[in-house]
Amino acid sequence: MAANQRLGVPMISVITSVTRTNEEDNPFTPDPGQEGLFQQDNNPFAFTCGHLIKFFNPKSLAAYFASGGLEGLERGLQTDLVNGLNVREEEVTRKVSFGEATNRLPKKKGKSIWDLAWDAYKDPFILVLTGAAIISLALGIYETVSAKQHDPTGLTPIDWVEGVAIVVAIVIVVVVSAGNDWQKERQFVKLNAKKEDRHIQVVRSGKTQDISVYDLLVGDVVCINQGDLIPADGIIIESNEVKCDESSATGESDQMKKTAGQEVYDRIVANEGCTTGLEKLDPFIISGAKVLEGTGRYLVTAVGQNSSFGKIMMDLRHESDKTPLQTKLEGFAGGITKFGLGSAVLLLLVLTFKFIAGLPGNDDAATVKASTFLDILIVAVTIIVVAVPEGLPLAVTLALAYATTRMLKDNNLVRVLRACETMGNATTVCSDKTGTLTENKMTVVAGIVGRSTKFADIDMESENVGTTDKLAPSGTVLAGFSDQVKELFRASVVLNSTATDGERNGEFNGSKTETALLSLIGNYIGIGGPLSAVRAQYSIMQVFPFDSSRKCMGIVVSTPTGYRLLVKGASEILLNNCQSYITDATGDISTGELTLDDKVFFEEVITSYARRSLRTIGLVYKDYSQWPPVGVSILEESKLSKLPKVAFEDIFFDMTLFGIVGIQDPLRPGVSEAVHQCHMAGVTVRMVTGDNVETAKAIAKECGIYDNSHTSEYSVMEGPKFRRLPQEEMKIAIKSLRVLARSSPEDKRILVKALKDQDEIVAVTGDGTNDGPALKMADVGFSMGIAGTEVAKEASSIILMDDNFSSIVKALMWGRAVNDAVQKFLQFQLTVNITAVVLTFVSAVSSSDMKSVLTAVQLLWVNLIMDTFAALALATDAPTPSILNRLPTSRKAGLVSLRMWKMIIGQAILQLGITFMLYFGGARIFNYSTTDEHNQLRTMVFNTFVWMQIFNEFNNRRLDNGFNIFEGIHRNYFFIGINAVMFAGQIAIIFVGGRAFSIVPLNGAQWAICIALALISCPWAMLIRCIPDRWVEKLWLAMGKPVADVLAVAWNGMVGGCMMIFGRRPKQ
Repeated sequence: MAANQRLGVPMISVITSVTRTNEEDNPFTPDPGQEGLFQQDNNPFAFTCGHLIKFFNPKSLAAYFASGGLEGLERGLQTDLVNGLNVREEEVTRKVSFGEATNRLPKKKGKSIWDLAWDAYKDPFILVLTGAAIISLALGIYETVSAKQHDPTGLTPIDWVEGVAIVVAIVIVVVVSAGNDWQKERQFVKLNAKKEDRHIQVVRSGKTQDISVYDLLVGDVVCINQGDLIPADGIIIESNEVKCDESSATGESDQMKKTAGQEVYDRIVANEGCTTGLEKLDPFIISGAKVLEGTGRYLVTAVGQNSSFGKIMMDLRHESDKTPLQTKLEGFAGGITKFGLGSAVLLLLVLTFKFIAGLPGNDDAATVKASTFLDILIVAVTIIVVAVPEGLPLAVTLALAYATTRMLKDNNLVRVLRACETMGNATTVCSDKTGTLTENKMTVVAGIVGRSTKFADIDMESENVGTTDKLAPSGTVLAGFSDQVKELFRASVVLNSTATDGERNGEFNGSKTETALLSLIGNYIGIGGPLSAVRAQYSIMQVFPFDSSRKCMGIVVSTPTGYRLLVKGASEILLNNCQSYITDATGDISTGELTLDDKVFFEEVITSYARRSLRTIGLVYKDYSQWPPVGVSILEESKLSKLPKVAFEDIFFDMTLFGIVGIQDPLRPGVSEAVHQCHMAGVTVRMVTGDNVETAKAIAKECGIYDNSHTSEYSVMEGPKFRRLPQEEMKIAIKSLRVLARSSPEDKRILVKALKDQDEIVAVTGDGTNDGPALKMADVGFSMGIAGTEVAKEASSIILMDDNFSSIVKALMWGRAVNDAVQKFLQFQLTVNITAVVLTFVSAVSSSDMKSVLTAVQLLWVNLIMDTFAALALATDAPTPSILNRLPTSRKAGLVSLRMWKMIIGQAILQLGITFMLYFGGARIFNYSTTDEHNQLRTMVFNTFVWMQIFNEFNNRRLDNGFNIFEGIHRNYFFIGINAVMFAGQIAIIFVGGRAFSIVPLNGAQWAICIALALISCPWAMLIRCIPDRWVEKLWLAMGKPVADVLAVAWNGMVGGCMMIFGRRPKQ
């Protein structure tokens, strides 16, 4: 039976009875082009998507009123405002009736493998090489056919093979590049899906439950709290001081206060159905907005692409921005490209002049001359292809994709890619305490009511808690409370709370502080039933949600004798607003004046708890004979409400102290080791917490953030004092600051800004709504995946899925691994670039037939090793513990360090020395004289050159001066597999490459010579690492830099003209 029939409502459109007959006044008139949204065949509901989205485009009270208000929506959407949707309801009908009504946006259509291949092929140098390959192929075929015609019985030349080989090599490069890009996009699609998914609280079948935001349906009743990110459009059912920031959805910068939908409907009815003058009433909840204050429930009316935020996101879909490292690498790649382009043009000019000079005495046929010149052109273009570092963007993309995937396994969900690489160079971490350094498993272990009634479940005997007697356990003491005191204690905890019942009896969902208090009441006093049922027994006049600036929350309830304000929060703040306290917990409630001596006593209690690393929570109350109290101003927006409201600050004074409890939150296992690792890595850890200074110091000592060596007056500070420091003094203070206690989110933001002004790279953790500005301002913002609000997650760069500080250390390691991977690849590629270009240039110019010792096809194989295989191998090295045994890299440091240049130049010298020795002196050394032996020698040069690159790849697994190049290699299956492919590929080429690669097979002795010469690169690298870096720095400053500056000016002038030839304007 349909839901509306169960309610006794006939299946008719609610709209028909409430909309006006004049079409111009009908708020549901479709906008042009959207008529289809108002038509739904066999619609079991009273509304279509079109009707529901008219509430928000723009906000329309008329449309809301025309729908029949909340009652009309309840009937028309077949839902229940109290119990929500039925969990047994057939959801297929609901989804179909509202179009694509699950809360997902349609998948963005990605590029196909063919599109990616075409993008890779459109590289101008690949196109030039393709043209040259086609010409070479045509000439080769022509020469083969002509030779066959002139000498049918002779050996047929196969000059076309080189053209075919170049085409095949181009195809391989394009396919591999496209495959890598396709795999990269798939990885990031998975990460984005994980990033956007989150859980929200809904009411279904009368029970509050967590569901994925993707499973939200029209008709659902959603619970919202401070810090939530609104997942879908709707109408608010219940509002407890709910205020939203809708700037991301509407551009409206003011906080929007929400009025309950029924109240708005009643006001419109009282206004005779006219909305004029009621424009300030706002029952609309807009997707994408952030809940800044308050709690409430709302009815979902639009999801997915039909919601306000969904439409904006569909319009704003675009490619991801490049990370700073990718941008920096593109500029660096431009410099390498200039080097290759300049070398190619210079080689082309020299060989062309040499070719022209030899034409008068050249009796070869025209086709042979054309083929010779084409060979010159092909080699020149191939140099460009080899020099152009297309593998650089691939390397950083692969490193980021691999790192972010692995970081997710380490409980780091990367939302912003740039954060991954930035975290590697972080110099300071500002961490929260609760849940990050501690387990966030809170238990009330001590407490006091009045001066004499104390309890403790831990050994407090050696501590000064106002007595030297051993304290009784909680159960014994609480059982002795009078009924009146028990009821006051129960009401203070159960009513003044946003926690809800868990799935099992005795379990609760909500903040850990509140659930700890509820567990205490449940275990020793008794809650009296489900939380919702107990709360329904009270008449609630006003709710004051928790505010991080005042560090407390409150509620006003009706009592048999009047009204009572119950407040719960930071004990020392509440104590300062008290003028009396309960004197006896075992009899009727009686109070006494809070004297100075009493205040000092309770302050000592708070301090003693704090020294035991306990979080202290105070409970206070105040009775009123009427509500609102006499002489207190009523808030303007609630003057016409049935329940007028007042400002918290106007009533929060002269309170009565009920009691103080101490909550234990143990330190997380491994936190001390993680803090120590940060210190070893040169990263300063600072604790920023809302707890009092003694609790903060105790926890900081436990985890190693603070110790007795920190003797500065600025080592431990409280937020209010810190924020009042003069600018110059603050610069001095933050250098020594280790613990910032009783801090507000604004204090955290001020600290982050001050650190960044000192050129620190700052990582900061946050979980609350007001942490958003600090998370945004930090170089890397970590939000809490468990305890964090949606606003905090939205403002952060990385989400800690387990809220654990140790996961920050893992992010630090992976960030360094990303930067290292790019530098390893860069070091490898620059070595190959220099050697390949110089070797090709020198051998071609010195050769009588103007041919390079490395042919175009051979160079393309080297290019494949250098750009694709090396990128895959070197970008997938997981970080080792030793990665933390060095200081962070400066924000201003270049991509290539002097240590890297030391290895690049050292290896280039070795490789050029060996290849030149073989090329120019090999015949004499090995006594080669025949044509076959000379062909074998050219093959040995190629074979040795390639194996030197492969072995040098192992050298480049280390960037420091350490010798162990095999560290962690057994865990990198990518590296092992890719090198196996390169090994097999090179062996196969030598054995079967034949004419395609212009080589001949080698015997065992020649293979041994090639491998032995190539292996020299490994001990050679150890010798290079033994050269002190300071010597290299001095040599560079004395000779290298002045010479490089002069050459750069001359080179840029020449390359500028070359770039014009290819239609590119050189970068200034």
